[in-house]
Amino acid sequence: MSKSSDLLEGRIKTAALDLGFDVCGLASVANPWPAGARLAEFIEAGRHGSMDWIERTAERRAHPTAMWPGARSAIVLGLNYGPAADPLAALEHPGRAAISVYAQGDDYHDLIKKRLKALARWLVAETGCELKVFVDTAPLMEKPLAQTAGVGWQGKHTNLVSRDFGSWLFLGSVLTDLALQPDAAETDHCGGCHACLDICPTRAFPAPYQLDARRCISYLTIEHAGPVPEEFRAAMGNRIYGCDDCLAVCPWNKFAQDAREAAFHARETLRAPSLADLARLDDAGFRALFAKSPVKRIGRDRFVRNVLYAVGNSGDAALAEVARPLLADPDAVVRDAAAWALSALGVG
Repeated sequence: MSKSSDLLEGRIKTAALDLGFDVCGLASVANPWPAGARLAEFIEAGRHGSMDWIERTAERRAHPTAMWPGARSAIVLGLNYGPAADPLAALEHPGRAAISVYAQGDDYHDLIKKRLKALARWLVAETGCELKVFVDTAPLMEKPLAQTAGVGWQGKHTNLVSRDFGSWLFLGSVLTDLALQPDAAETDHCGGCHACLDICPTRAFPAPYQLDARRCISYLTIEHAGPVPEEFRAAMGNRIYGCDDCLAVCPWNKFAQDAREAAFHARETLRAPSLADLARLDDAGFRALFAKSPVKRIGRDRFVRNVLYAVGNSGDAALAEVARPLLADPDAVVRDAAAWALSALGVG
């Protein structure tokens, strides 16, 4: 390359920001990767639950170069999706649904991938390098990579925390064969705080920096098929898709900013929708309501299952009228959830 290395790194970051990313960090992928050992321990303990794809792709997740042996550097990009309101406020209205902040707007995968590809085209044109782009659908461990690139650090809840954006960053990555000058890795700024551990409704953290996905409401409402174990149903409250408790309580959110990307703003229909309306959704209605939303991927049956657990937790006996017809639903898991809801409301 004719350009100096320092100049290229700066130009990469400028190009990333010009494309709409909120943060860009650079990391070497030639170094040892402790995250691979932590992943192996996570799988060995069975804490991945039914997410068999994590175990199947463990070897490729063990190190960034396992994804692509030719990789030398990573460009880690972040997009802020900070909410305009406190996500915990939704929990105070049990007759309405609490949907995770990231799923109240459009699916972020498509938007981020388009911008990653645009950055990749620019970088190839500038340098002739080889590269690969990744969003979180690929077996690349983005959060530890982001920490290595100085974008944030993995807090005690294992999620990424940013000094500039708090808990609210979507991540994407570009692996390249360029030997880029890396940024300094971010250090842990959690200190003695353990608010994220204390707030978890299902006690999903066996210890700081460890997660048991089998107890996590995000896992239970999104990844877990079949009936949710009864021990967790009451603790789910009105959380019907994901859970933001450990993210929202983080003190670093005092520096968070509202998302500037309009696609990430909460749709009015998803801010705090009525449980009664959601329970009545058939497959066509579900697909229409959640068009271009990440919620769509779990399907109507799993979604209505979650809604019925929330109905049971609402304390509102009037909601029995929407649960009772679902005792005859074609899906056995929905029928089970309806029966539980009615029992929880004391109107079985």
